[in-house]
Parts: sequence; C-alpha cells; structure tokens
Amino acid sequence: MDVPNNRSSVSEFILLGLSTSQEIQIFFFAVFFLVYVAIIVGNLLIVISVIVDTHLHSPMYFFLANLSFFDLCLSSAATPKMIADLLRKRKTISLWGCMAQMFFMHFFGGGEMSLLIAMAIDRYVAICKPLQYQTIMNHRVLIGFLLLSWAIGSIHTTSQMVFTVGLPFCGPNVVDSIFCDLPLVIKLACTETYILELLVIANSGFLSLICFILLLISYIVMLVTIWQHSSSASSKAVSTLSAHITVVTLFFGPCIFIYAWPVSSFSVDKFLSVFYSIITPLLNPIIYTLRNKEMKAAMNRLRTQHVRSRQIF
Repeated sequence: MDVPNNRSSVSEFILLGLSTSQEIQIFFFAVFFLVYVAIIVGNLLIVISVIVDTHLHSPMYFFLANLSFFDLCLSSAATPKMIADLLRKRKTISLWGCMAQMFFMHFFGGGEMSLLIAMAIDRYVAICKPLQYQTIMNHRVLIGFLLLSWAIGSIHTTSQMVFTVGLPFCGPNVVDSIFCDLPLVIKLACTETYILELLVIANSGFLSLICFILLLISYIVMLVTIWQHSSSASSKAVSTLSAHITVVTLFFGPCIFIYAWPVSSFSVDKFLSVFYSIITPLLNPIIYTLRNKEMKAAMNRLRTQHVRSRQIF
C-alpha cells in the first residue's frame, strides 16, 4: 500500500552492525582498521609501481593497476563509516548518505566485474594468440576496455538506484547489516517492492553468476591451451592464470551468495558483506604481489628509489 504523504518521515537509517557487545566491537574496530590501512597501502603500492616502473608498462599490469584502484574505491565506499560506527552506540546513516553508499558500491562493484572480464580477455589473447598479442591489445583497446568498465558500472548502479531513490520510507528504518545493503533497504519501503527486488536479483545476482560462469569457461579454455603447448613459459602462464582465477572466485563468490542464493541468514549476509567490502580488496594485492615476481621486483625498485631519495635530502 503506497503512503505518498509520509515520504519524508524517515530521514536516517539505523545500522545494527556486527555485534551489540562493546568488547567485540572494539576488537572488530582494531582488526578492521588495520585491514583497511593495509588495503590502502597495498593497492596504492600496486598503482604507483605500475605507473612509475617502465617494466610494468604492459596490458596485464595496466588492468591490474585499475583493478587495485577499483578495490580501493569499493572498500572506501563503506568501510570507513563501518569502522567509525564500531565506536558508536547508535549507528545511524542519513537517507541520502545511505543512497550514496549503495550507489558507489554498485558503481565500483559493477566496474570491477567488467574489468575482470577484460583481464580474462587479455590473458586469453596472450596465451591463445601470443604472436598477435601486441597488435590486438594495443593502447586504444586498453582505453576502450577501461571506459567500458566505467560505463557498465554506471549503468549497473543507475538502473537500480533510479528506482530506489524514489521509494517512500515512512515506517521501519532499521537495517540489519554493517552498511546500507540494497536488498535490505528496499524491503523497508512502505510500498510494494516485489518487482524492484526481482530487478535487483536479476541485475546483481544473475549477472554475477553468468559472468562468473563465462569467466570460468574462458579460463578452462586457456588452461587446456597451456597444457597442449607445454614449454618453459607455461609455468609462468599457469601461475598468472591461477592468480586471476583466485581473484575472480573471491570477487564473484560473495556477490552470487548475497544476491542469488535462495536461502540465507542475517549472520551469513553480514559475513559475506564483510568479506566483499574488506577481505577481497585486501586479498587482491596480496595474491598478485606474492605470486608475481615482476611486481615484487618493481616494489623493491620503488623502495630502493625512495631510500636513495631520502639519503640525498
């Protein structure tokens, strides 16, 4: 039943967070604060290393730097607010602050999803068409893939938020999550939202599932190609490919469970929300730096240059 006259009665939402225990919240604050600092430092190091080091001026590292930038933005959309709320008794967020949080999380989430597909295409060309790699993955193609990622992220979030911002919120305003989660916020509207909930599931859940399946198929094709052409470069290709597969699984896994899993509980949703907003952006730089000799060498050169510049001054 629509209640159009009371649309302005709800000006803020209350977030229940992870726990009501003060001791547990302080523990989470310390852990999440350190993790968020590691996310900032780790992803910024990757971006700076790719920009500064000429050895990393290749399509793969171009995509990797942009992936780190997306991770940085995705985590920053909700994590600072979540960390600050752990020290507050009353965890509130304004109506438009909630809308902005959901907009940017879906914007950078959709963009990162598209970027992971672009990275898979890059690896496919490098492994299956090595002689044509430089010709196919030229500068124009790279910029095109990047702009497409931003465009898809924009379409993905706008197609959902354009309907959400107009919903009337006049009743309950308690969100049982650590941040404004779109499906949970929609359910608080004092109007029929069944169609909109289906749109969110179709847009986020099924899209994630389809992209995940397509990516897995492409990586299987690449692994088969590597096994058929065993050479000294195969081990390096497998190592790089396994890192990509791990990142894809970590990114799409929580998305699929949050939006497409038919049965879920609030505790599971909260765990997956933490995993998606904090753990995944931290694991990406760890996976790519620890498993990539060129990236580790670039970071060592960057540290050496920094030490030398400090000695000069």
